[in-house]
Amino acid sequence: SAPDHELHAFVNDLERPISTYLYGRRMYETMVFWETAEADPDEPVFADYAAIWRAADKVVFSRTLATVASARTRIEHEFESDAVARLKQSSSTDISIGGAELAGQAMAAGLVDECHLFLCPIVVGGGKRALPDHVRVDLELLGERRFGGGVVHLGGQAVDVAPFGGQDAAQ
Repeated sequence: SAPDHELHAFVNDLERPISTYLYGRRMYETMVFWETAEADPDEPVFADYAAIWRAADKVVFSRTLATVASARTRIEHEFESDAVARLKQSSSTDISIGGAELAGQAMAAGLVDECHLFLCPIVVGGGKRALPDHVRVDLELLGERRFGGGVVHLGGQAVDVAPFGGQDAAQ
């Protein structure tokens, strides 16, 4: 996506308190653009986001990635919910999770405190589902905002996480 100035500034404010990004491989490969992105003097929100991203630590969960192309980045070959829980408990700042499969694992493990969804007025077929099977996360709506380009942000705080779906929920 190519967010307009208003949306990009809003995302920057959401991202500013984050000290660590947890990414799946594909999401990391998309986001690593920010490691070398050139500042555009006509777009200060662009440079602001690049600085926010570069200042954060990154953990990439991948079984196939051998090297990383950004500073402050390490690879973990398996998602271990206990290790992520310890990281979360020891961090005095926010941690963000990006990537459908990784976010689903974190949701299922009860590690997600907030969920921010951006609904865009466009349909692009394919890709991974954004939400995991067999997990129910009750959210309390923290806020909603509509942007000029038709994008809608919904922010929710997790209040309860539970498996559902009968027999398959335990798998």
